[in-house]
Amino acid sequence: MSLSMNFSRRDLLRTTALASAAAFVPMPSFAGLSVAADVRLGLASYTFRNFTRAQLIGFMKELNVFDLNPKDAKDHLPMDPTAEAQAVADYMAASIRLHAAGAIYFQQSTDDDIRSKFEYVKRAGIRVIVAGDPSPETLPRIEKFVKEYDVRLAIHNHGPEDKLWPSPLDILKDIKGMDPRIGCCIDVGHTVRAGTDVVEAIHAVGPRLFNMHMKDLTDFHSKESQVAVGDGKMPIPGIFEALIAQKYQGFVDLEYEVHADDPMPGVSKSFAYMRGVLAGMGYSGA
Repeated sequence: MSLSMNFSRRDLLRTTALASAAAFVPMPSFAGLSVAADVRLGLASYTFRNFTRAQLIGFMKELNVFDLNPKDAKDHLPMDPTAEAQAVADYMAASIRLHAAGAIYFQQSTDDDIRSKFEYVKRAGIRVIVAGDPSPETLPRIEKFVKEYDVRLAIHNHGPEDKLWPSPLDILKDIKGMDPRIGCCIDVGHTVRAGTDVVEAIHAVGPRLFNMHMKDLTDFHSKESQVAVGDGKMPIPGIFEALIAQKYQGFVDLEYEVHADDPMPGVSKSFAYMRGVLAGMGYSGA
């Protein structure tokens, strides 16, 4: 499968050169930082929401990315148990690991509906639910299932349009005192649009950070300003530095939401830049 209808050899050479250049981006001093593992880069399948699972797998192989945060979009990870089992088998055959799922939305505050979501990730062997919109009132009910299934719940902030949790700091207020397996998925784009310093948010969330959605913006007041990572104003080196300082064990999942019909050029460029920055810090982005 080709990278994209518009992703040429020239584009590939350009992103390779970008990775090399990014490795020489001036970095903060990392003396004294100690981590058990490299920062791990993954992909949010929503990036390829207009493409089938087979196409998604082909794109991931070309990107050399084998860690996926799938969503029930197209046929990426269907809620139906039979269809889900086939999807899991397809990913296993392609050596793709599923580390989180979402965003998953909890629209009903009933045990049956909540249990169905936990069964969904259990069948796929996934240990982190990226939760889209559980209300604070629903959290105590969800907490029971977090304990029963031993699955982490990472609540996703959605910026100033989100009436519940614009920022990860708003999430922290509502989960204080709850089971430590209830935490955050920091979406860096929505975080900065909410007026929150994303680096400070990473430090504030600390051990309750279970997933990251990475993107870049040229205007921190406009979600329509999203560009390939490295082309905007997002403090990528500072974000990685904060994750390393916190000994973050989760994944940094690229969620490239623009150019849905032809995302590969921006996706490839984003991974090249992130890998280059991490290489400059002495990490592989594995």
